[in-house]
Amino acid sequence: MSSEAFDLTEPELTADDLLVLDDPHFGPETTAVVTGAASGIGQATAVALAANGISVIGADIDEEGLEETIDIAADVDASGTVHPVTTDLTDDADVETMVEAAAEHGELRYVANIAGMQHIASIPEFPMEKYDLLLDVMLRAPFLTAKHAMPHIRETDDGAGAIGNMSSVHGHYATQDKPAYITAKHGLEGLTRAIAAEGEGTLRGFSVSVGYVLTPLMVNQIEDTAEERGISKREVVEDVMLGQARTKEMMTPAEVANLFVFGFSSHGKHLNGGDLLWDGGYTTTYE
Repeated sequence: MSSEAFDLTEPELTADDLLVLDDPHFGPETTAVVTGAASGIGQATAVALAANGISVIGADIDEEGLEETIDIAADVDASGTVHPVTTDLTDDADVETMVEAAAEHGELRYVANIAGMQHIASIPEFPMEKYDLLLDVMLRAPFLTAKHAMPHIRETDDGAGAIGNMSSVHGHYATQDKPAYITAKHGLEGLTRAIAAEGEGTLRGFSVSVGYVLTPLMVNQIEDTAEERGISKREVVEDVMLGQARTKEMMTPAEVANLFVFGFSSHGKHLNGGDLLWDGGYTTTYE
């Protein structure tokens, strides 16, 4: 494996990294909610949607990170805008305010539920307060966001829109020491299908599942996994993270963001209740 695969620095996002599509709903009158918009995949998705001309409500608890997202959107000359809304996803009032902010800025059509977190521990050792926090952020908040957003999407002239949920290979199978994360991601797949079942064809639900992505969350996870399993960081990357994949490199946040852009677009109109599994072979092959 090349040394480049072990460069654990998140790549700088540029305009050339972003998928930009010609779509009738991709314009400033359309709004999108993106959670976790202050870093990683959420930040890249907020920028990618803004690059497609959309007015983006970037939601996160990290105000400084949201300002960075606005700066990156400007750096790539995004034709749309990012509006920061400081949001605690464990606070029901904050979640409602986030959705209402999107409705006030234009026609709410898209939601990207991306915010996530991780805690590495076995089931017997897992702190229940951490379990509750992970499930609140990664499953309850997306449900509540959909609850508030779906009526607004239905109120648009054609009722067309989509709610995209950030799943994972861990929404398809399980590995050791991530029980809360795995539980949340499997639940998110169910929520995606429930949205599709109630969306009457025009309001779609879909999920995005990827393997390991070069984000700050991933870098922290490498350190935690190394400590939990008593192995080196290099062994975590080579054997645990990339061991089962056929594509021997980690995805970038921009590559994941582009999947949300495609899924929201009219090109994704038959993506409903389904999952964009972009995992390099993690869940579909084995030695």
